[in-house]
Amino acid sequence: MENFLSLKLEETLFESLAKINFKTPTPIQAKAIPIALEGKDILGTAQTGTGKTAAFGIPLINYLLKTKKDSALVMTPTRELATQVMQTMNYLVGRGNIRTALLIGGDSMQKQLKQMRRNPRLIVGTPGRINDHLKRKTLRLNNTTFLVLDESDRMLDMGFTPQINQVLETVPKKHQTLLFSATLPDNILRLAKKYLNQPIRISVGSTSTPIEKIKQEVLRVNDEDKYNSLIKEIYTRQGSILIFVKTRRNAEKMVKRLKYDDHDADAIHGNLRQNKRDRVIKAFRNNHFRILVGTDVASRGLDIPAIKHVINYDLPQVPEDFIHRIGRTARAGAAGSALSFIGNQDNSKWNAIQSLIDPNFRAGLGRDPRQRKKGGRSFNRRYRRGKNRFTKKKRDNNDRRQKNQSEKNNEHFNFKKKSDEKRKGFKKKFFNKKKRFLNKRRNFRD
Repeated sequence: MENFLSLKLEETLFESLAKINFKTPTPIQAKAIPIALEGKDILGTAQTGTGKTAAFGIPLINYLLKTKKDSALVMTPTRELATQVMQTMNYLVGRGNIRTALLIGGDSMQKQLKQMRRNPRLIVGTPGRINDHLKRKTLRLNNTTFLVLDESDRMLDMGFTPQINQVLETVPKKHQTLLFSATLPDNILRLAKKYLNQPIRISVGSTSTPIEKIKQEVLRVNDEDKYNSLIKEIYTRQGSILIFVKTRRNAEKMVKRLKYDDHDADAIHGNLRQNKRDRVIKAFRNNHFRILVGTDVASRGLDIPAIKHVINYDLPQVPEDFIHRIGRTARAGAAGSALSFIGNQDNSKWNAIQSLIDPNFRAGLGRDPRQRKKGGRSFNRRYRRGKNRFTKKKRDNNDRRQKNQSEKNNEHFNFKKKSDEKRKGFKKKFFNKKKRFLNKRRNFRD
């Protein structure tokens, strides 16, 4: 398939593709769309940012335009990804008369109930909220004959297996399923074997190898020098930056420190309300601030072409998440960079990541870390040992700067200490006043 014009699509869909300037399909689209149009199940894998949404979106919309009665359901792991999938679907629908509904957690239930009363034929949502509507009986899947599971590996990792099973057991037996995933672990294969009907396997590129246009670097740091190293790296880079940390608390702390150091930054994590998350993403996409700090919530579902740099301040707990993280840059053929900080306690995590990327990797072989392997698979590593990097004089200077910075922070943020001092002063003043009063009273009596 060289272009979309060679496909047998509905005229309305051709108009939508022309309007959004969809001309040449990506490899995953070229392989998946013709098979999906034939009504066959698909088990598809591809790297992040290769156009999987349109790969299932085009045949899905074409199906709904042809059938007029049946409905379709798309499930994604995160609210952000569901929102972006819905945006793409609305572009593809165009002037086609297809009602839609977005069912995600953190969004107004009343708003969603209003959408469901309109009998939508296309529903996009997260497993948890979809099951909430199933239990409320505000969602019925009797006519759902087209099902898409997007980023399935992530959904299973997040513990949505019972919800997915419930949906798959509720839809009619005769239906088409398109299952897309960035990786194919055993639990995905078991799910496909149980519920898919003789699926066609589609794979584009290596799902465990990062995109070749991503310039990857590694920085060895000590815990005490980690934040200062981050600031230096920020100053050396131009363009938008996405920083990954372990927890939401770490994300909030990081944003406060960056703002204190005069860097425009904001955070995204699972504890934010949906409207706040939407505002943060929109502001970042519109270049209202330069640095976005996120947890692994941001590793899937963010489609922001402008991200130039990804920094793994903390390594992910799951090696596969490393691929998804750095896949936030170098979107749609653009170049990007990814920098990973390796702390004193990160060796086992880093070895697991390298083993995923390079099956021939063996830890402890004494290979020159700066050596680039053929095929562009290994990293262009910059190893900097924090202990050997500075002279004693420079370390002393750093200590003095950190001490001054600490005193400055206390001056600005240690409100408790100041209030305690005020309280003590008030108590002392009150005690002395009371003492003078008692002495006067005693003298008067005498």
